[in-house]
Amino acid sequence: MMSVFTTYLQLGFWHIWSWQATDHLTFLLALCAPYALTDWRRVVALVTSFTVGHSLTLALATLGVVGTNSPVVEALIPVTIMLTALLDMRQAGRDDSRRPRRPTSVIWAAPNALALAFGLIHGLGFSTYLRSLLGANSRPVTELLSFNLGVELGQLLVVSIILLLGFVVLRGFGAARRDWVLTTSGAALGIALLLLVQLLNG
Repeated sequence: MMSVFTTYLQLGFWHIWSWQATDHLTFLLALCAPYALTDWRRVVALVTSFTVGHSLTLALATLGVVGTNSPVVEALIPVTIMLTALLDMRQAGRDDSRRPRRPTSVIWAAPNALALAFGLIHGLGFSTYLRSLLGANSRPVTELLSFNLGVELGQLLVVSIILLLGFVVLRGFGAARRDWVLTTSGAALGIALLLLVQLLNG
């Protein structure tokens, strides 16, 4: 018989690895779009920032410290994807040779702060699912920790596949990095727009 930790670890992992998590998978696609395999450290930092954000609001909402408005949160999630994708596309369209060099700390901090902020919104979305599983359990500390760990493992596996796919396209097929960024970001933008329209019409 599986322990509570293992059970919720698997639930967190499969919550990401599910077609029902299209919104979160699409967000990860948009988050990774500007990066190549050699940028894996920056991508891990981004995903970790996102995890910190969603873990915080997931815990607060699940424990009843903050309330959630599910329709609003569900609508905001595709908006975060669209904003991320649009920022990717704007960045891809810039001419790096004409821009002043920014400090490395700024290059790292701004995307991480944005990922953390958007993670706060996604965590509220996760909380609805987790609360339905917990039922009357009022202090699910172990469940929260293991669920978040499962989500993080699932996210890292997803971004690993995205980066490897990008490596194959960029190196194997000789595609331009700008084209890769615009294509993946455009796909994420299109999916997010469709999700938002479905929510507004539903």
